[in-house]
Amino acid sequence: MTTPASDGGRERARVMRDGLRVLGHSIRDEPRTFMIGVAGSVLFGLLTVASAYVVGAVVGRVVVPAFERGEVAPGALAAGAAAILAISLGKVLGIFGRRLGAGAMQFRLQATFRRRVARRYLTLPLAWHRRNPTGTLLANANSDVEAAFFPIAPLPFAVGTIAMLVAAVASLFLIDWAFAIVGLAIFPALFGLNVIYSRTIAPRVARAQALRGTVSAIAHESFDGAVVVKTMGRETSETARFGAAAGELRDAMISVGRVRGLFDPLLDTLPSLGTVAVLLVGAVRLEQGAVTIAEVVSVSFLFTVLAFPVRAIGWVLAELPRSVVGWERVQRVLRAEGQTVYGDRALPATRAGATLRFEDVRFAYEREQVVLRDVTFEVPAGRTVALVGPTGAGKSTIAALAAGLVEPAAGRILVDGDDLRTLTHAALAGSVALVPQVAFVFDDTVRGNVDLGRDGIDEAAVWAALRLARAEGFVSALPEGLDTTVGERGATLSGGQRQRIALARALAGDPRLIVLDDATSAVDPRVEAAMLAGLRDRAGQTSILVVAYRRATIALADEVIYLDQGRVLAQGTHDALLATVPGYAALVTAYERADADREREHAFDDADLVMDAGETVR
Repeated sequence: MTTPASDGGRERARVMRDGLRVLGHSIRDEPRTFMIGVAGSVLFGLLTVASAYVVGAVVGRVVVPAFERGEVAPGALAAGAAAILAISLGKVLGIFGRRLGAGAMQFRLQATFRRRVARRYLTLPLAWHRRNPTGTLLANANSDVEAAFFPIAPLPFAVGTIAMLVAAVASLFLIDWAFAIVGLAIFPALFGLNVIYSRTIAPRVARAQALRGTVSAIAHESFDGAVVVKTMGRETSETARFGAAAGELRDAMISVGRVRGLFDPLLDTLPSLGTVAVLLVGAVRLEQGAVTIAEVVSVSFLFTVLAFPVRAIGWVLAELPRSVVGWERVQRVLRAEGQTVYGDRALPATRAGATLRFEDVRFAYEREQVVLRDVTFEVPAGRTVALVGPTGAGKSTIAALAAGLVEPAAGRILVDGDDLRTLTHAALAGSVALVPQVAFVFDDTVRGNVDLGRDGIDEAAVWAALRLARAEGFVSALPEGLDTTVGERGATLSGGQRQRIALARALAGDPRLIVLDDATSAVDPRVEAAMLAGLRDRAGQTSILVVAYRRATIALADEVIYLDQGRVLAQGTHDALLATVPGYAALVTAYERADADREREHAFDDADLVMDAGETVR
């Protein structure tokens, strides 16, 4: 029968074991920087022990004789000063090597694992990203990586401290057995207190690290949905939700601080008690003639200077729980299963529009009902096909499938007769471009957002893409044109401008098939019509699959696919479907009424603005 105490003991043992494995993995990854840090730390530790004997020798051979004779021997004083200076310079070199090695090791490991996590994010399929909040992914790549390697900073110091303790105990035996007994009583007690400290603080630090990820996830979710929160008047509830998580993190950190507040004084007190014990024992042994005054001073000074270095062992042990939590969260990403698979087939070089074909495609998100059922349709080369259907019909899923972001559960998706899964990544990215519902704009210049650093896209190509996306006018009016920074997520742009920048980004790569997933919803209908007309006028260079809601947009398509509940219910021209499919006619009419209502609201808003302006003038 297990008890909470035994369970807690096993958990602490597991944390210690796993923490040591993390340290071992870190040393294997960065052996050179670790050895530099350890060499510096060992040098510092041995010179610290040596400094105690130098100080004792100076006291015994310079200070005491000076008091006895009333004068200082210049040669002995100079020799003592030179010895102390040499020891100090050596300790400076040791500290430099220790900190250089530890810092380089820690920061290089953090940089390495951040890159590994980021690369893994890029290879994991879209379905995995949908299951994991963005805030958690940010915490994995940032705070969790930092936490995993936090014990690295004091690790070389701790290793050097062990060497220093061994040298100190050996030197105590060489001086006098009584001093050695004091050392053997104090040093193990100090180490045992460090172990108790780490075991006590382990669960508290682990909980605090887990709560950091929770707070990060809630914060990112709230900030990312700031528009929704403000629109729905949920600022108070979101503040309360964040406050509750932050309060838990605060309480966890306070709990960690209480443990540190209890053990830190104890860890500082033990070496001081050792110094007092040495003075008492030294006084007795001095009277007995067993030791000299220089040896008593040396041992007393040794206990004094050992107080701080020994703490390094406690720092490593105290950070192991946090390191284990961070490591496990990072490894969860690195061990995640699933990968976007590409083939080895390239497409022939051509500027003609691509033919897209769905053949009996089925798709279902994990643990959800089937989204698409036996979907079959074709987007002929150089033609425009509109996807129309009610919310939840599967339109965005088709867009993601067409771009190769997700794979069908059954059926095939073909581009010019080749299965998407057989194409290389370069062939797919060069032939098909997706403009999603939510336009993402990077905190970069307009130029950087359009070309994305891709080869072969010069300034002329950027302007051509902006012109086709009907973005040339407002970009030209920006203070620095193409070199204007648009802010985080395009904060300085309107919704329609962000969508046009995203469209220009897709067009800059000169794709043969462009998929628009309601990508122009924030654009004025007249601008949208001009954009689509411009795409159609490219003389067959681009095929277009557009998720459409506006009747004017639908009417521009060569063919319309009517989708509902994951099935293709009808396919044909807009006029034919309008006349023969009641469900389609009702849906398009509803879209038209919604557009009219929005236009009236905008008209009223404009009228109110004009009236307000008039009132202000009067």
